[in-house]
Amino acid sequence: MIITYYGKQFFKIQRGEMVLAFNPVSKSSKSGISAHFGADIALVTTNHPDYNGLEQLSHGERTPFAITGPGDYEIKGIFIKGVSSDALITGKKYINTVYIFSVDNINIVFLGALSDAGFSKEAREAINNPDILFVPIGGKEGGGVLDARSAAKLASSLEPKLIIPMDYDSSSLKAFLKESGEEKAEVVEKLTLKLKDLENKEGEVVVLSAT
Repeated sequence: MIITYYGKQFFKIQRGEMVLAFNPVSKSSKSGISAHFGADIALVTTNHPDYNGLEQLSHGERTPFAITGPGDYEIKGIFIKGVSSDALITGKKYINTVYIFSVDNINIVFLGALSDAGFSKEAREAINNPDILFVPIGGKEGGGVLDARSAAKLASSLEPKLIIPMDYDSSSLKAFLKESGEEKAEVVEKLTLKLKDLENKEGEVVVLSAT
């Protein structure tokens, strides 16, 4: 499994020929992030231009199966559960979907544009022992995605083996690493993982730099 980061919350997870993409940045986003590739499965947590650019994920004959909200899904042998939560972007409320799924027996939780660390009971139960947690960290207190302190606290409570921060700038990343006690976290351009690589890890932070 290879994980690539493009900025905001735009990730690609590749297993062999199969490609999953998360929160592609739309062409109408003001973020300036642009990446285009073919995906088999696309997951969108929040219907906002920073996260809903499905048009960026079709290439040639490859058009993704798009998942854009809560529910239970099975595509290409991958079971995906989406649980509803809240997002707050520039003062406006959105529905955010937390996705829980497994690739190569690695349990992954993608929190999306989560703005409130107070999960529903259903979400807590679904997020059982994640191996990898994707957590937004770049918000400010009182608005946007989780801020560094709330993100670090939530990540710790979910007890993942590996934490991947997203939606950050340099100051929020620095604050998050300090709150997590991980100032010396590894920074990588791509992350290649097998299940055995996660053995004996406990809340380790790996930072992916945007390509």
